Amino acid sequence: MNTIHFEESKEISAAELADVFRKSGIRRPVEDLPRLQKMLDQADITMTAWDGMRLVGIARAITDFSYCCYLSDLAVDKEYQNQGIGKELVKRVQERIGEEISLILLASPIAMDYYPKIGFQKIQNGYIIPRK
Repeated sequence: MNTIHFEESKEISAAELADVFRKSGIRRPVEDLPRLQKMLDQADITMTAWDGMRLVGIARAITDFSYCCYLSDLAVDKEYQNQGIGKELVKRVQERIGEEISLILLASPIAMDYYPKIGFQKIQNGYIIPRK
């Protein structure tokens, strides 16, 4: 991570978010900028990684700051992957919420092998009502 710097709550645009989602390979509604803007506006925690003025990574979370935190997005531009950026973003989210709060997520099938490498434990007792 030579020139990478991290920010919390730095204003980013829906277009910047769409760009990093596209470049990371994560599946999100990148053509729906109003929806992406709402995703940004409603997040409780937004950690970002920057190479100069270029957004290269994001962790976006929803939390009650008391019991649990849902890591809704963790995306790093493929050009910047395998440099510890995702791990650092998660670490910063954990520091922000504290040790008494569980950090949970739903992993993309392409990321199933990644999360155990950065400290997540797989759980079997989850359920979902999927979006339409």
